[in-house]
Amino acid sequence: MTVEKATLLASWCWFVMAGVWLVLIFWLKSVKKRETAEERIKHVAPMVVGFWLLFGRTWTVAWLEQIVITRTQGVLWSGVALTALGVAISIWARLTLGSNWSGVVTVKEDHELIRKGPYRWVRHPIYTGMLTSFVGTALVAGRVRGWVGLALVLVTFYFKARREERFLMQEFGAGFEEHARSTGMFLPKFG
Repeated sequence: MTVEKATLLASWCWFVMAGVWLVLIFWLKSVKKRETAEERIKHVAPMVVGFWLLFGRTWTVAWLEQIVITRTQGVLWSGVALTALGVAISIWARLTLGSNWSGVVTVKEDHELIRKGPYRWVRHPIYTGMLTSFVGTALVAGRVRGWVGLALVLVTFYFKARREERFLMQEFGAGFEEHARSTGMFLPKFG
């Protein structure tokens, strides 16, 4: 597999996820409580920069373009496989959330605490999937910029997830507290 083909396959995985999100955006519950615009910009701006670092091809900085992983056949195939796996996890989680989902930190009218599907093991499996896809795509790219973007997105997801959990704790109290004790934030809890 060539780098170009691996890049195209990884990109198509991301396009599939974006397509699913676009279709499902029409089936959402009304919002009961929403984060402020200032809070939202704190996770939207770093996400845009993180994705630009992974996918952007304009305005380059020499050290960001350094190849840090040799893109062998094994690395390229692994990168595409991780990207596809991450997209599959994210889509599974998004479908499981159904009309409770929002790209903004919210509590919906008649919000449900979802504890099925991937939410049995992880509190934020959409982020888990997206981070897995980010790792895969960064492997395919092989450049510093992808890994810097991954780090930025990971930190952003952590702080956004903490805000979501505060909202869920206020809404579901002991039910969410018990769920948080038995699940991991981004990875399953072992032991």
